[in-house]
Amino acid sequence: MGNSGTTSDVSTKDIVTRTDSEIIDVCLQGRTEAFGVLVARHQDRLYNTLVKVLGSADAAQEATQTAFVQAFHRLTTFQGESAFYSWLFRIAVNVAITEKRKQRQMVASVENVQAKTGQEPVDQRRDNHPSHAMEVEESQRLIRQALSELPSDHRTMLILKEIEGLSYEEIAQACQCPIGTVRSRLHRARQELKEKLKLVMPSL
Repeated sequence: MGNSGTTSDVSTKDIVTRTDSEIIDVCLQGRTEAFGVLVARHQDRLYNTLVKVLGSADAAQEATQTAFVQAFHRLTTFQGESAFYSWLFRIAVNVAITEKRKQRQMVASVENVQAKTGQEPVDQRRDNHPSHAMEVEESQRLIRQALSELPSDHRTMLILKEIEGLSYEEIAQACQCPIGTVRSRLHRARQELKEKLKLVMPSL
């Protein structure tokens, strides 16, 4: 991580314009309030992904907060070998896995999933059709059910790749496994989801 100067040289306004690594430097120099910039910068993305992974807004909120607290306390261990968000997400995934084990379940959200499973885009002109809302709701229910039946490791990687848009390298870092494992699990997850959806949605 680069040298961002002494803490007295950095104004609050200036911190906002710094890179993640520079902000971490500022934090480690004693300006711990700078960590709030990192929270503001990444909390929405992290929360939205955890909602999809955990299937619960409340659980995602709690996991997001826990992940940031743990990241703050482990800040000295951040080596800059990966992006801060990837490092943060790895912590969040561990938190989420712990939460999953407690709940003994992991139900994924279906936001934006339809576009990722091969379905044709919905004709926006049908939005006002009386049956449209029911069709969408039923499709979402079927996709949610199919996702929930996937093995948790496959489901999580599918969400990270197809919905969150992480690269194979970022997923490998977040899940602490080889890239080859990520690729194979994603391949199996896509095939499993496709087969499950074909049974209930023959038009796919």
